[in-house]
Amino acid sequence: MVINRSQPDSLQPDHPALGDRHTVDLADCIHELPDGERYLYQLFSLIEVGDLTVTNPQGKVFHFGQVGSDLPLHLIIHNSGTCDRLLAFGTLGFCEAYMDGWWDEENNNLVELIGLFYRSNVYAKARDRVTLALALKIIAQRLRTVPILIQNSRKNVQHHYDLGNDFYQQFLDPTLTYSCGYQLQETDSLEQMQRQKYELICRKLALQPGESLIDIGCGWGGMLIYAAEHYGISGTGITLSEPQATLARERIEQKGLSDRLKIVIADYREVQGQYDKFVSIGMFEHVGKGSFATFMQKSFQLLTPNGIGLLHTIATQSNERNGAWVDKYIFPGGYAPQLHELTQELWAAKLSVAHCENLKPHYAETMKRWAENFTTNWTTITALDPRYDERFFRMWYLYLQSFEASFRYGGLHVYQLLFYKGKQWQLHVPMSFSV
Repeated sequence: MVINRSQPDSLQPDHPALGDRHTVDLADCIHELPDGERYLYQLFSLIEVGDLTVTNPQGKVFHFGQVGSDLPLHLIIHNSGTCDRLLAFGTLGFCEAYMDGWWDEENNNLVELIGLFYRSNVYAKARDRVTLALALKIIAQRLRTVPILIQNSRKNVQHHYDLGNDFYQQFLDPTLTYSCGYQLQETDSLEQMQRQKYELICRKLALQPGESLIDIGCGWGGMLIYAAEHYGISGTGITLSEPQATLARERIEQKGLSDRLKIVIADYREVQGQYDKFVSIGMFEHVGKGSFATFMQKSFQLLTPNGIGLLHTIATQSNERNGAWVDKYIFPGGYAPQLHELTQELWAAKLSVAHCENLKPHYAETMKRWAENFTTNWTTITALDPRYDERFFRMWYLYLQSFEASFRYGGLHVYQLLFYKGKQWQLHVPMSFSV
């Protein structure tokens, strides 16, 4: 798979041939470089672990980190405007430059390139130098997408999840599960990982035949279908995406489960009733900090006395909850919680935590498989809709690769928090398994 296909001449100004490139000692020319390029190299000079080579548009080659390490990386800057974008808008500008084809890693290995920055804490140090223009841009974007209002939540969901069922079918597994899988063996397929994740959740919830289950943020109904087929439950799935709901209903009907499962298009705040068990997988990241308490209180209300729930969500150790680029292009209005915020709000809602598990490395492996499927099926994807052009491809490739790097090397985690309503917790079936 080649990311850097032919670009317009305007994106590659007088970039020299390979033979015309020459290595330069940064110290000899640092004061002669434009402000943006000098700023970029100052950040790269913070690299302590790894081997990075940078070739600028004029063919000058610079080395950073430990030359000769096991995995050398090569950043090729095609357009000098890349550095200006970085200087003006931080990682937002740098990522937009990638979308426009202004830079590449020679072998398209964005996971390890981003991982190199994580290992040397470059991102955290760069955030200390955020410009006023970037700060104002971030604030403006957050105000447009903050999901306190239900209409904002709908818009945010539509931005990402209404790209089309046929689009997601090209890189997800047959269960159409768009959340972290659970790997038991290195050879596990993506579908095996997702089914193992569902099995893990079912065991944690101690599902029993005839019980009722509500799934907040049900996607295409994978969890409900699995639980109904293997544990005999009835259930309701809640989603804000009409395309998801339509396909979820079709899949439920094909499985002969329409008498036990239903899908409702609604915001979680609009849901009524009570259920024996509660689950929410990969949805809480879209709730927004201002609604953490509301979500937990609604979870309490939806559970019967002594009911059990499980919250599966991405969380972060960083003070930056959703980067400006991710907020603008991938998940508008998203806000990754920190673990202590989850436990505090559960406690405040009178829900007690029974078990907590971190699936961080499992999500890195899930992202890796999604990216492989995405690139393998790109030709098919481009035929689906004119929107899926080269810039869209690079945007999604960067999203998948950067999130894999964040789970593998950075501060992103994914937790499963098992909680219960009431004052007594009874030990039941094993909450984990192996093969």
